[in-house]
Amino acid sequence: MRLHRSNQKSAFRHIVITFILVVSGSCTLVASGMATAEEASSSSVAPDFSLPSIAGHKSLSDYRGQFLYVDFWASWCGPCRQSFPWMNEMLAKYDADGLKIIAINLDENHSDADQFLKYVQADVDIAFDKEGLIAEAFNVRGMPSSYLINPDGEIVFSHIGFRERDAVLLETEIVKVIGGGE
Repeated sequence: MRLHRSNQKSAFRHIVITFILVVSGSCTLVASGMATAEEASSSSVAPDFSLPSIAGHKSLSDYRGQFLYVDFWASWCGPCRQSFPWMNEMLAKYDADGLKIIAINLDENHSDADQFLKYVQADVDIAFDKEGLIAEAFNVRGMPSSYLINPDGEIVFSHIGFRERDAVLLETEIVKVIGGGE
């Protein structure tokens, strides 16, 4: 059977994701012995985006002047499911300090994300990047991947994966950035 070009791209993407999951044994891509958190050695400007969302469209400029935690996730990712309660908690705890959170879904089928969100509470903004273009611009290398962006639109911290033990590290970085202790 001959696949159309868009279906070939989709099939290739699924093969690559399957290979990565088999090799890594989880949704997180971390080379053996490497740290899972990366502090931006020098702040880099976050790629601009405008994406469909549950509430219309969301763009990076909507968050200008605020602290933004961007999280890339997919319905099939177990660690992503674990990260949502933590993101909800962080939003409740630091919203008054200017923290906003957007979780960007990478599922090709919107219905997969909808199904996920039926069972996992999301108090954070939800946007959809089914083509993966924004994920490419952010250089997403694993699921979930998160980026902390300061009010000037600079990425000041990034992290791949989510485990319960990551929660303290991630919250520490949020507090550090909100408090100006970069």
